[in-house]
Amino acid sequence: MRRLIISVMVLLMPVTVSATSLSIQVEEGQVRSTPSFLGEIVDKVVYGESVELVKEQGPWRMVNTKRKPGWIHQSAVSESKVELVPGSNVDEGASGKEIALAGKGFNADVENAYKAEHQQMSFAWVDNMEKLTVNNADIEQFIKQGGLRGAGL
Repeated sequence: MRRLIISVMVLLMPVTVSATSLSIQVEEGQVRSTPSFLGEIVDKVVYGESVELVKEQGPWRMVNTKRKPGWIHQSAVSESKVELVPGSNVDEGASGKEIALAGKGFNADVENAYKAEHQQMSFAWVDNMEKLTVNNADIEQFIKQGGLRGAGL
C-alpha cells in the first residue's frame, strides 16, 4: 500500500522541462511564418538575442522570440551563448545575406579580389541584378510551374 501511495505521489508531482535556449549568431535574423525562405517575415532578431527552441524540421528551427513564434534557419542560431562584450566590434556577426553568400562560397572579400584580378570586365549588369527584387508570390508561382523541390522551398 505504501508503494502505491508513493507511486501515485510521484506521478502527480509537477514535471519541469527545461527549454533549449538558442542564441542569434547573425547581425539580423529573420523569423518566418513557415519553414521556408519564402515564408512571410513575422519578426526579426538581432545578434546575441536569445530565443526558445520549440521544434526542429530539417534545417529550420521553430522558436519563440520575445515577441512572436516562428521559423528561423539553423545557420542563424547557435546552441552556445552569444554575447556582446562591451568594447567589442558588433560587425563581427554575419548578416543573413553574408551567410547566404558564404554558403555559396562567396563573400565581399572574394568579390573584391575577383574584380581586382579582372579589371577589364564590367560588373555593371551584376550590380544591376543585385538591385532587382521579386515578390514571394512570383517566386512561388515560378517554383510551382517549374516543378522545383528542395530544402527550404
